[in-house]
Amino acid sequence: MTETLASDALGGGRRAVSARLFCVAMIALLAVGGVVAVSAGSTPMDWRLVVQILGRHLLPDGWVAATGLTRADDLIVWNIRAPRVMLCFLVGASLSVAGAQMQAIFRNPLAEPGLVGVGSGAALGGVLAFTTGAASLATPVLPVSAFSGGLLALLLVYALATRGGYTSASLLLLTGVAVGAVLGSVSAFVISLNLANFQMTQQILFWTMGGLDNRMWVHVWMALPFIAAGLLMAALYARDLDVLAQGEDTAAALGVNVEQVKFVVMIGAALLTGASVAVAGMVSFVGLIVPHGVRLMLGPSHVRLIPASALAGAVFLLLCDFIARTIRAPEELRLGVITALWGGPFFVFLLYRRSIAMRGER
Repeated sequence: MTETLASDALGGGRRAVSARLFCVAMIALLAVGGVVAVSAGSTPMDWRLVVQILGRHLLPDGWVAATGLTRADDLIVWNIRAPRVMLCFLVGASLSVAGAQMQAIFRNPLAEPGLVGVGSGAALGGVLAFTTGAASLATPVLPVSAFSGGLLALLLVYALATRGGYTSASLLLLTGVAVGAVLGSVSAFVISLNLANFQMTQQILFWTMGGLDNRMWVHVWMALPFIAAGLLMAALYARDLDVLAQGEDTAAALGVNVEQVKFVVMIGAALLTGASVAVAGMVSFVGLIVPHGVRLMLGPSHVRLIPASALAGAVFLLLCDFIARTIRAPEELRLGVITALWGGPFFVFLLYRRSIAMRGER
């Protein structure tokens, strides 16, 4: 079921694009795309006005002159649209890095963050927050419930898959799929008990389909510490993942504490995934598409792959969110629907490539 990250399906060892050039291009796209995303909406705004408002809030006082600005303009740009764009950056980067880590741990190009039950656990936490009425008590309740559910799900999977201090990657994968299925069934059962409450059922449906509508700065500040911690852990263990990609026995022979690396990386991926689901709902396929595509361009080294995937994931989700907001304006499509429309065909393409490679090996 597993295969080495040095395989052709994972980009081989070739580096067709300079990692530094790639990252610079992604940062430029983020800057331009962020301004465009903030400018677009039910009330289109001039991009120069948007740059001026963002500069007033992000740069020291006196650096940007406040000419021709109204309180309404400032409210729309900074309090309504800017938090959504910032969450696009954070969630896209988080899911992409978590996907890269999962593909390294399982040495499988088809791995993604939801495989170990974190997404299902976060979904159950959110469903319970809705059905118990806790989500209506305060804004932080829903994200905290979802994040707690995702983290508890991972700890359960890890406990079930660990035997004698050793955690088999294949057993971890199978346990994650099983626990995820059970938690998904529990979520469906809880929802079915509350079908009479149409408004609540609709809220749950919209949340599970993913979206960043009505997000505020409070959501950014709630997710930021966990995402920052997860990204830092990913960066610190990038070299260990490069060694681990050669096989656990080889990594152990080279002095890597394999079990520690797997545990810390899984916790980091859970922080990234749980925080993302908590503020954006279920946004699928980002962790599959982006790291795989980046690996094809930059090669399998996680020292390059982790930061490049973070930037590319932010760009990808910003694009998806822009499409969700504008394709049927003033109505808005769910963000998870847009990412799934990209991810489904891409997943089929990966399966096709893999079957071709397996036939060639025979």
